[in-house]
Amino acid sequence: MVGKKSGKALLREEGLERTDNNMDLTTWPAVTMINQKNYYTEYLKRDDQILPLRLLQEERRNRLTATAKDRDRALARAKSNEPPDVEMDLDEDAGIDEMGGSPGDQDASGMKVVVIHPGSQNLRVGLASDPLPKTVPMVIARRGKYNESEEFGGEPKPKRIRLDDGSTPEPEKMFGQEFGNQYNAMCAELKIHMRANKRRVLPSSKELVVNYNSRTPHEEISEHNDPMRIDWTEIGNNPQEAPDYITGKEALRIPDDSNPRYKLFWPLQRGWYNEHEYRNKTLLFEDISIVIEDAIKQQLNLHKKKDWAQYGCVFVIPDLYERQYVIQVLEMLMRDFGFGRVCFIQESLAATFGAGYVLACVVDIGAQKTSICCVEEGMCIENSRVNLKMGGADVTDVFMKMMLYDHFPYADINLKRRYDFLLAEELKMKYCTMNEADISVQFCEFHLRAPNQKTRKYLFKTYDEVILAPRGLFEPSIFDHSDKLRGRRKLIGRSEDLYDGSPNDPTSAAQSAIIKLINPQAESQEPTSNGDTNHSFATSTPSRPLPTLFDRFNDSDMPNSALGSPAPEGEGTPGPAMDGLLNGTLNTLGSSVRDDVLPVVALDDAIFTSITHGARSDEKKTHDFLGAVMVIGGGSQIPGFHTFLEERMKQRKPGYMKHITIGTAPRELDPQGVVWKGASVFGKLSGTNDSWIGRMEYDRLGSRLLAYKCMWSF
Repeated sequence: MVGKKSGKALLREEGLERTDNNMDLTTWPAVTMINQKNYYTEYLKRDDQILPLRLLQEERRNRLTATAKDRDRALARAKSNEPPDVEMDLDEDAGIDEMGGSPGDQDASGMKVVVIHPGSQNLRVGLASDPLPKTVPMVIARRGKYNESEEFGGEPKPKRIRLDDGSTPEPEKMFGQEFGNQYNAMCAELKIHMRANKRRVLPSSKELVVNYNSRTPHEEISEHNDPMRIDWTEIGNNPQEAPDYITGKEALRIPDDSNPRYKLFWPLQRGWYNEHEYRNKTLLFEDISIVIEDAIKQQLNLHKKKDWAQYGCVFVIPDLYERQYVIQVLEMLMRDFGFGRVCFIQESLAATFGAGYVLACVVDIGAQKTSICCVEEGMCIENSRVNLKMGGADVTDVFMKMMLYDHFPYADINLKRRYDFLLAEELKMKYCTMNEADISVQFCEFHLRAPNQKTRKYLFKTYDEVILAPRGLFEPSIFDHSDKLRGRRKLIGRSEDLYDGSPNDPTSAAQSAIIKLINPQAESQEPTSNGDTNHSFATSTPSRPLPTLFDRFNDSDMPNSALGSPAPEGEGTPGPAMDGLLNGTLNTLGSSVRDDVLPVVALDDAIFTSITHGARSDEKKTHDFLGAVMVIGGGSQIPGFHTFLEERMKQRKPGYMKHITIGTAPRELDPQGVVWKGASVFGKLSGTNDSWIGRMEYDRLGSRLLAYKCMWSF
């Protein structure tokens, strides 16, 4: 009888026995666990691992080598042991232009640098070597079925109220009861202020103006008797041969009744993309490119785009910009225009370069937006940036409203018509003032020149309209804000972070504070990530209220005690309460809240807000910024504006009266060209080489270069 076999014997007979041949299960190397307590990596820790910085070092090294070879060649040619007069700088941090060679003397003088400063109404372009920029309207006229004055049933601007029968009411009721009440309140306040300053006020001044304007007819002048007649843009007799688009000043001179019709498009409005008037963003980007390209070709005589690769470009962007705008502009300059290199500079920083300020609070009043920012030692203080959606165009609009309210003889004025728009701008620049000494019943005249019509001469009188209209910048409720947010985010969405999807457009604590001041419920209405409304700021238990935004200026002698102890002089450490106010609550507004609330407040309040967040509770910096308020822009060219702003700020904050000073652009510079001039200076500085974006590195990294090349945190 055979005994029972073991399991190992059975496996051996069946060939399933496990044997050990001393071989590993896999040839893949085993990775040991990382010691979490002590590990180190050099990835992206050195400059030579980052392409933009490595290219800059290589270029400097190549220039050092070229300079050394030139020196040796000069020594060999001279056959002398005496060294040449030229001394070579071997400093590795020396600028590219300091080492000589290419780009050469032309770059040092700015002859190969194009400076572009676009705005809502005007585009300023020129070479960095030019003393002044070339200014062209930022507008393009495209063929269409209707022009801008014929759209929407021909509704005029400013908007008039229509009666049931379609007729227009009398001038006092033309713009509604609310406007009339506010206008009369401003008139009464002005009279009280003038009497307090011992100025003569006639009780029947308004009646004199109304009676004269309503009874004086106009006078017609034949074209050959008008020495200032206008040369209108000729379209031609054949509509089929008419151009598809016209840009610049010629677009504003196209007759409204042209055949075919042309409609004006303004690609940038209020510092944003004009998404309301465009059907798609491709056409919007194309119009911006066409306007800038035509300006460069016509104004700078650079007609061949293939030569643009030899030029660099300095592009001016807003202080509180949008990332999508900067990325799109960079692609346009590199891909469409083919510039050899590009760099960006912010408006307020460029203004300090142009005016020669080291520290300043820059107030730039443009046509449709007003930007305020504190600049210190060549850097814009991020939390001090303020962008208000009002400017000189609002002053023009309300000035025409006030004139029509007082029976303006040209009652059919419509700012949507091109010749009426130019006429209104001319009247504002000619007659508006902020000097109370000039306020009296004034006799004025203007000539209306319309295409295919005789010139009409109008006589009219003005009184307080010329000072109340620009005062709207300090009482912005008189302006019409109904259409300013129309079409916002219709074509171009918010910029979002690539990893977590959160909005990553630059924010400012001062801008958030202004939005909170306009809409106190903005914080409680902020949506959370799941779409619900965040009510974390609302508590059932009453607590001590936080200090308000202007508490620092309320006390005439010292800052408010609720803000905590002031920081030691010379240091930038803020007090605990103000630090929490600036960094905690006010900077947490969601992007949807910022897009839905129109930032419009009084100009002096916005300046104080910007300085409050720029100084960060440092009393010395507060005094410095208040003493260096620089007002620039076309909206500040109204006579007496700087004096009025300084008096108003001193009246609001008497404790800082001896520190408040309103400055202007020095060296008799045009306030509208200070930003462009500063950008041209920036383009010629040798220290700006780190900001230039080259073609090769852009082809490799694209818009990611902006994180390394911009002087601010992009």
